[in-house]
Amino acid sequence: MPPDAASPPGARRAAVVANPTKHDDVAKLQDAVRTAMAEHGWDEPLWFETTPADPGAGQAAQAVRSGVDLVLACGGDGTVTACADGVAGSGVPLGILPFGTGNLLARNLGLPLDPDAALATALTGRDRRLDAGSANGRPFVVMAGLGFDAKMLGESSEPLKKRLGWAAYVLSAVRHLRDRPVRVSLVADGGPPQRLRASAVIVGNVGWLQGGIRLFPDAEPDDGILDAVVLTARGWGGWLRLVARVLLRRQAPGQLTSLRFRQLTVTADREQPWELDGEVMGGTRRLMIVTQPGRLLVRVPDPAAG
Repeated sequence: MPPDAASPPGARRAAVVANPTKHDDVAKLQDAVRTAMAEHGWDEPLWFETTPADPGAGQAAQAVRSGVDLVLACGGDGTVTACADGVAGSGVPLGILPFGTGNLLARNLGLPLDPDAALATALTGRDRRLDAGSANGRPFVVMAGLGFDAKMLGESSEPLKKRLGWAAYVLSAVRHLRDRPVRVSLVADGGPPQRLRASAVIVGNVGWLQGGIRLFPDAEPDDGILDAVVLTARGWGGWLRLVARVLLRRQAPGQLTSLRFRQLTVTADREQPWELDGEVMGGTRRLMIVTQPGRLLVRVPDPAAG
């Protein structure tokens, strides 16, 4: 199916890849999905559940091999990323049923967060071709990060996120406000190295973070380019100044450095945790990030449908 094309009429079949940890009643979810698909003229869906060993990539790839017309990622950003890896390059579009805390890809694409509306969009919308990225050989579709943001994500437990939502990340972040920045070297597209002190290095395929923060004003998920920022702050005062400047979209010399690239190598002077789309990957001193233009089809609302 070509990018930005309306879905063809007629009976089709979808596969659902659901993260069971994000749902209190999986059977109820299955019934709702089957009913909605029948109402929209779709056949009985295939159903897969993620596991700790395979968070969605294998199930999505299996669905593609089964010849489905659509794969539905049903969970948080980690599930969406894994399913995107399974369908990328196949020509089969990815629909998103957002059940996570951040739901960053859904928010940045203007997808409904209500489950019923999100399912209707997935079944009746149009396909948009998006870029993806890889960091140390691992795929991401929203963001990758080294340092502060990975620490924040790693200490936000699932029960706390269910109770507090994205505010759970704020509580986790407070524990690391006084952490000492690391020295990093960044080489973008083979250019000269930039040597900076960094609390965090964040790479984005989209612009908006939780809480309505637009960290990457120029980021578009289909422009063939990734954006990065190096954030430098320490203590309450330093972080408050930095956040205020980001929110007001003001220059923050010495605290925020931006760059755009197709390939980026980040080297730190000591090991730091790193994350992809909200999932902490472990520790590393080196990130190698590459843009993958037009790698993914995602089902988005069709403006022609009102």
